[in-house]
Amino acid sequence: MRDANAFAFRRALPRMSWSARNLFNLWQRSLGNKVITFNNTSKSLFQQRWTAKALMRAYHGDFINEKIFKRWYLPATLPDVRPRNRTPISDTLALDDYAGRNEQLERAIRRKEEEDRKGLAPVGSLMMAEVERRIDVFIFRCCFTHSVYEARRLVIHGHVLLNGRKHTNANTRLASGDMVSVDPASISFLQESASVKGGGAENTDNHTADNAKQSLTHSSENTDEESSTKKLTPFNLPPYASPFIFLPAYAEVSFPTCSAVYVRHPTARPGYSEIPTPYDADGEIVRLAWEWYSKRRPRNRSKSQLARMPENRH
Repeated sequence: MRDANAFAFRRALPRMSWSARNLFNLWQRSLGNKVITFNNTSKSLFQQRWTAKALMRAYHGDFINEKIFKRWYLPATLPDVRPRNRTPISDTLALDDYAGRNEQLERAIRRKEEEDRKGLAPVGSLMMAEVERRIDVFIFRCCFTHSVYEARRLVIHGHVLLNGRKHTNANTRLASGDMVSVDPASISFLQESASVKGGGAENTDNHTADNAKQSLTHSSENTDEESSTKKLTPFNLPPYASPFIFLPAYAEVSFPTCSAVYVRHPTARPGYSEIPTPYDADGEIVRLAWEWYSKRRPRNRSKSQLARMPENRH
């Protein structure tokens, strides 16, 4: 973690973490006294854009240097996700009626009405799509770690496999179809809690005394139950983790094998964005952050800079 005081209540910047302090900061930015609105403010346009940029970067890759983010992770333009209709619906109305394709026409009309009702797709949040492709962020999105900082540690220490091979570069951007596997022994949720480990000796002594008083039949039944219980994998979630447990649409996760497949790149459609963010995907914070970066483009990449580019698997 780049900032040791990342979860400070004074700044209240949401991060990629399941921490209880981070949950309180998220509440402050959503419903508390730290909610930022630019409708009636004395800040200049420059200050509004800078504040929005700081909020977005605090959550999306705060461990990435700002210069590196602008040079390698910031897209040149926002993608166009509008549906491409070859011919207008009105031009195909008579042809569909004559050919008996009324159901297809009705579906197209309903889809167009839904798009008109929901509005345009929130493409502003897609400026963070390259950050979501990083292997450490993807491991955090798959709920294998309680923070992106722990995910980076697992990758760097060699506890992660990429397509069956050990991978130690946390800056790698995944390609569609890549499979990421995490060592179950390194996942903190799958380890015994400290209370269970501390009370293991006492439980063993008490169990021995009880077995001496019981009959042989009951002792054999208890032994079978204990053996079946010991085979179960412990599962201990940290407190206040339920608000953060969700899976994005571009990830196919297998928890029994502790592996996940990066199916495709995240996208957006009318009224919905696949980029998880604590702010409105089409709100003023995302829009002002994009305006900030669109005005401050990095210079052209030289050959020496291209040699230092993080691994991109396309």
